[in-house]
Amino acid sequence: MADETSPGEENSAARAAHRLSTAKYIEAQRAMSEMQSECPSSGGGGGEIPPECPMHQSNNDQKLDGDNMMPPPNQRPAFDQPFPLDQGRETSSIPRHGTGKNWVYPSEQMFWNAMTRKGWNWRDEKEDVTPQSISEIIKIHNFNNEKAWHEILLWEKFYDEECGDPQLVKFQGRPKDMSPKARFLTTFKSWPKPFDRHDWIVNRCGTEVRYILDYYDVGFENSDDSVLIDVRPAIDSFSAMKDRFKVFMLRNAPTVATFLFEYPMIPKGMDPVEVSRTEGNDNHS
Repeated sequence: MADETSPGEENSAARAAHRLSTAKYIEAQRAMSEMQSECPSSGGGGGEIPPECPMHQSNNDQKLDGDNMMPPPNQRPAFDQPFPLDQGRETSSIPRHGTGKNWVYPSEQMFWNAMTRKGWNWRDEKEDVTPQSISEIIKIHNFNNEKAWHEILLWEKFYDEECGDPQLVKFQGRPKDMSPKARFLTTFKSWPKPFDRHDWIVNRCGTEVRYILDYYDVGFENSDDSVLIDVRPAIDSFSAMKDRFKVFMLRNAPTVATFLFEYPMIPKGMDPVEVSRTEGNDNHS
């Protein structure tokens, strides 16, 4: 008699595979963010420049893209790569300021190369590294970026009348710079440290606004979406401070908030404190 697998066992296996892909995505994203944060835009400024930065390469024409602080796309397969990877790049829904086009996500090959640049060796986990797992990593990466942009658009709804077309100017990974809010949550709320941080610069019809994105691996067992992104405008201006206050009131005292100001849609679901109350009680202590 052939072995039969119950639906519950299949779901558990699928969850385990997804968690493995999420863990590998986290490793890959952090590798790319560290590349963004460690490589200066030029060779000047003093200090030691990491050897993987493009100014150490033999090709002196290889310069960083000022919008994402990354070298030109490296689509060349590694010499010891065990299988070919897709070099196709998916176009996002995120408009790229000043180009009339949308941002394009990295390919599977680009992700692989970013990880190997930071010292990752696929042989250390060769049983888990497959073309399917790399493809899953890309799907998770793209999904999280779309989720983050959607959250930014909810914040930008406060300015819908004056600007209906916010666009992403540039972004930079800052995995070693913990934001003040993340430091507060880890110190006083026992929240895990974010595995990554990005700063996204959004053009609001002529005004540049900086958003902070903290990435948390919350590891919810009953959810396919186990990466939580806390998105909010940096308090660089009075308007950003006002927006943060509005959202705080709308989340915590909506009855009072409705008497204070009109509001569109509320940025939701990305506040680590709120998520831990509603979804994570059974999964994260």
